[in-house]
Amino acid sequence: MSGSSKNRICDLLNIQYPILMGGMSWAGTPKLAAAVSNAGGLGIIGAGAMRAEHLKAAIAQIRTLTDKPFGVNIILVSPSADELVDLVIQEHVPVVTFGAGNPSKYIERLKEANIKVIPVVASDNMARMMERIGADAVIAEGMESGGHIGEVTTLVLVNAVCRAVSIPVVAAGGIADGKAMAAMFALGAEGIQMGTRFIATKEADTHQNFKNLIVKSNIRDTVVTGATLGHPARVIETRFAKKVKELEVKSLQEAEEILVGSLRKAVVDGNIEEGSFMAGQCVGLINDIKPVEEVIRDIISEFHSAVANIIQEANKL
Repeated sequence: MSGSSKNRICDLLNIQYPILMGGMSWAGTPKLAAAVSNAGGLGIIGAGAMRAEHLKAAIAQIRTLTDKPFGVNIILVSPSADELVDLVIQEHVPVVTFGAGNPSKYIERLKEANIKVIPVVASDNMARMMERIGADAVIAEGMESGGHIGEVTTLVLVNAVCRAVSIPVVAAGGIADGKAMAAMFALGAEGIQMGTRFIATKEADTHQNFKNLIVKSNIRDTVVTGATLGHPARVIETRFAKKVKELEVKSLQEAEEILVGSLRKAVVDGNIEEGSFMAGQCVGLINDIKPVEEVIRDIISEFHSAVANIIQEANKL
């Protein structure tokens, strides 16, 4: 892959590599997003917990750190969603990704402002709807991902979504290396999105305790909390996560109460006792904390090697 690539995600977003940073509340800072963009991917500011004034400051900051394209992720359940959409239009943000809902009421205005719109989808039916109402691409995010999840695995979801739509598909959920990228491209995806892998980087502002947890965890060290509350989220299994799951059986109100602010406590404070460390099952594939540029370079190199190996094996059949 190179700058002259005909890859549709690269062409659509004007980036060198079809690698997007996941929209992560608190962790998706301008510093990390700029590092991803500068390394040839698409950095994304996580606006999930922000008000408009906070996002405006974050956009101003990222523009001092990179002259490359970047995006903003808006969570549709946020009470500030309307004002955040107004702001990204005012600020001429190049790309907007959406999570946790249906962004149909915003798409026409965003398209009129020449903003690329890429919603996250958890089913093939949702992907078809997004294509119908004008989305430029979709992110098919499987349940291996960190944070709020759907019910279908990445392998099945990406396969189904690629069959369902003609717009480009970005695969997400459990992806941390070039081999996974090659597997997703084999299914028809034209890009990947990663969150957990980018938390475990030098440029991430995330607390060191969070990074250390990722590196030392194995593939069975995540659990899903909040399912009985209607918002299932994959987190690293800590004593706090176990407590939440216990309370979901005993007292839903108490479970809801202790979850308030728990993501910030994990990302910003590194609070092992009270934080929800949202991360994907790919924690077990991440063994180091390295610069973003090295992460992307290694993934592209491994992707090419994996594809070459697949071709070699295919020729034996």
